[in-house]
Amino acid sequence: MMDASAKIYVAGHRGLVGGALVNALKARGHDQIITRTRAELDLRDGRSTADFFAAERPKYVIVAAAKVGGIHANNEYPAQFIYDNLCIAANAIHQAYEHGVEKLLFLGSSCIYPKFAPQPMPEDCLLTGVLEPTNEPYAIAKIAGIKLCESYRRQYGCNFISAMPTNLYGPGDNFDLANSHVLPALLRKAHEAKARGDSSLPVWGSGRVKREFLHVHDLAEACLFLMDNYDGLETVNVGTGVDLSIRELAETIVETVGGGLELQFDASKPDGTPRKLLDVQRLADLGWSSAIDLQSGIKSTYAWYRDQL
Repeated sequence: MMDASAKIYVAGHRGLVGGALVNALKARGHDQIITRTRAELDLRDGRSTADFFAAERPKYVIVAAAKVGGIHANNEYPAQFIYDNLCIAANAIHQAYEHGVEKLLFLGSSCIYPKFAPQPMPEDCLLTGVLEPTNEPYAIAKIAGIKLCESYRRQYGCNFISAMPTNLYGPGDNFDLANSHVLPALLRKAHEAKARGDSSLPVWGSGRVKREFLHVHDLAEACLFLMDNYDGLETVNVGTGVDLSIRELAETIVETVGGGLELQFDASKPDGTPRKLLDVQRLADLGWSSAIDLQSGIKSTYAWYRDQL
């Protein structure tokens, strides 16, 4: 078990994952949580990152900071996605080693796996095939973070672990239509269509591709579980083990906002990877499984979104 009185640095605390982690840590009684905004600490800057670690000396680190976005954002800003995420991973992990961090958890993404990986995707299918082109720069940066953790463990004996969450959603999500992920984007579009009195809801792609979704509160609990219980070299998938088609997701969202919207699929827009279901057996064998089902998770996320308007 982590020492609740020790310093723990949560990188990216203003993001969807980081915010959930801070809340989960506080609920467990951690009272030495270190956070910095990007204005206070730019993890892309090696000198600033070194100075921060030297001053704070955290015992634990969770790297949830990242530049993230959906298909559109990944297509529009590939250089930013690979550069920012490479720098964040390299600086945070190296300075954790330099300043004696006892344990670090690096968070990746399920997009690290090959486009045509076996389904569900086991951890050992990493680097066995080509990546999905629409998010390849982001995926390469995340793979680099995983390999950094593995390399520092092998060479220096650092207790650095990595976890690969599936598609996330929940309170605190990004609902900006220009760069959000599919679930919050559809939720916002459905809400606005309903408010305007529209009869239809436009949906990118064919609707046939399948995705798995994990509530961010579940991910936070899984991260703390791994910090307490896992010290292995191998990365660990974090998901529900259940997926559904984008059509089924859109139907659930339409039902959540009150129904009455006909789905209109735009096949000219990219689908992305045909299917992304994680094999979560390794995490299940350790003793953890998700608790929040998708329908109730979407309802609570929609309630949060309406409260923010």
